[in-house]
Amino acid sequence: MKIYISIDMEGIAGVAAGDHVLPGSSDYHRFRRLMTQEANAAIQGAIDGGATEIVVNDSHASMTNLLIEELHSEARLISGSNKPLLQMEGIDSSFDAVFLVGYHQREGGGDGVLNHTFMGKIVYDIRINGQPVDEAITNAGIAGYYGVPVALVTGDSAVCGHAGERLPGVVTAPVKEPLDRYASLSLTPEKAHQLIHDRASRAVQNVRTGQIKPYQTKGPFTFEVDFKRTAPALMATLLPNVERTGPRTIALTDDDYLRAFKLFHACLLIGDKVFDGSLI
Repeated sequence: MKIYISIDMEGIAGVAAGDHVLPGSSDYHRFRRLMTQEANAAIQGAIDGGATEIVVNDSHASMTNLLIEELHSEARLISGSNKPLLQMEGIDSSFDAVFLVGYHQREGGGDGVLNHTFMGKIVYDIRINGQPVDEAITNAGIAGYYGVPVALVTGDSAVCGHAGERLPGVVTAPVKEPLDRYASLSLTPEKAHQLIHDRASRAVQNVRTGQIKPYQTKGPFTFEVDFKRTAPALMATLLPNVERTGPRTIALTDDDYLRAFKLFHACLLIGDKVFDGSLI
């Protein structure tokens, strides 16, 4: 059984402040080690549940956070930031299940720890076919495109709760409760690792017994993005089939989910570049 793990950082146990996940900050190295340990807990749990092959995609910021020298020896690692599919780079139909580890709530969804969606500097909210989505649900759509189910989601209780509502049968591992965007009530790493291990093992067993199905919806697919400023919405219309539907909002539609996601990603790249006033 082949498992794909996409691991973010804001949903790691103990993370509660921007400096915890910001490269170059005093706390960053400490928390990247904890991130690596949570990846290892998910990997070992998957193996104990019957997995035989595991690929891990580093999915936070520059996507070069995991300490490969401390990563479980049975996993392979995707790292680096030039990824057309971002947090799902490398996924294909050869995988049996996806784990989303260390994930977080979308910014417009509540008080989840360090809540944001993809590029928090420029994006306020994202909708697909009118429904607000976080990174977990958006990425579940990519997995579903390839017929692969999301079997496990870990992070704070906010993102786990939303995943449970949108992904029937998914196993969740809430390692902390949000008190505010910058405060949480967290398990210790030891307890969090045990929880993730146990839930990962259960998730693999549920896939083996056919208890969880891919997240798939019918097209066409309309992605809408509410930016935090007007400039990204204007300049994203340089791309074909992107419509500006409000001062800070764009929309794009395609019958193919993967093609729609890639165009959405291109809009974010342009938006990030022009957010402070220059495309050059």
